[in-house]
Amino acid sequence: MSDATLHDSKRDPDDFVVSVADSIESFIVAVAEVSRGDEPDSAVPFLLLEVSQLLLTGGRLGAHEDFFPDERYEPDVGPEPDVDELRERFAAMLDPVDVYSEVFDPYVPRSAPVASRISDDLADIITDLRHGMAHYRDGRVSEALWWWQFSYLSNWGPTASACLRALQSLVAHVRLDQPLDELDGLDTDAVADEQLAEEAGRVMQAEIAGPLGLRSRAPLES
Repeated sequence: MSDATLHDSKRDPDDFVVSVADSIESFIVAVAEVSRGDEPDSAVPFLLLEVSQLLLTGGRLGAHEDFFPDERYEPDVGPEPDVDELRERFAAMLDPVDVYSEVFDPYVPRSAPVASRISDDLADIITDLRHGMAHYRDGRVSEALWWWQFSYLSNWGPTASACLRALQSLVAHVRLDQPLDELDGLDTDAVADEQLAEEAGRVMQAEIAGPLGLRSRAPLES
């Protein structure tokens, strides 16, 4: 076990929660800014960086001893903020590379790949993080830590990990001049819609590099 992990588990809880909350708040703000589309040329690399940093915070939560809330029943934090607009913005921005394939649980033998969307992933992660942030801002520190840790292990951690793999793969395909494989109508719905069917086929590096802020590696001179 690294020194960093040992030190984290022994740190003052107040220091720990402040650093976790700062990291989560930074992610929420940064992703919201990317979704506005003001700088589409840097969208994918920026998301790759932000999700990577968030998973470091998640790793700290996962490595920490279990947190327990002060109350038996979770206090009501009110209605969840709507993330549909953020989801739709990312779906439009990342089209046609929003849909990707992942194995839901790598420890389940012969697991079949399932279809996911980066836009759905980001919206779901934000929802989980905001829920814990509501507790934190209301002064329920133990509740916030418990929620962030629990939801990291059960939902936003696996979701962010899958999203990061998709973003990293997308960057690698473009930088290494490797065209993406055929989508073959992959969709998150049980029945593929006509729009996605039209998008199916080979998505070339030239089509996605510029709009998503990626640049391919210059060819080596012979």
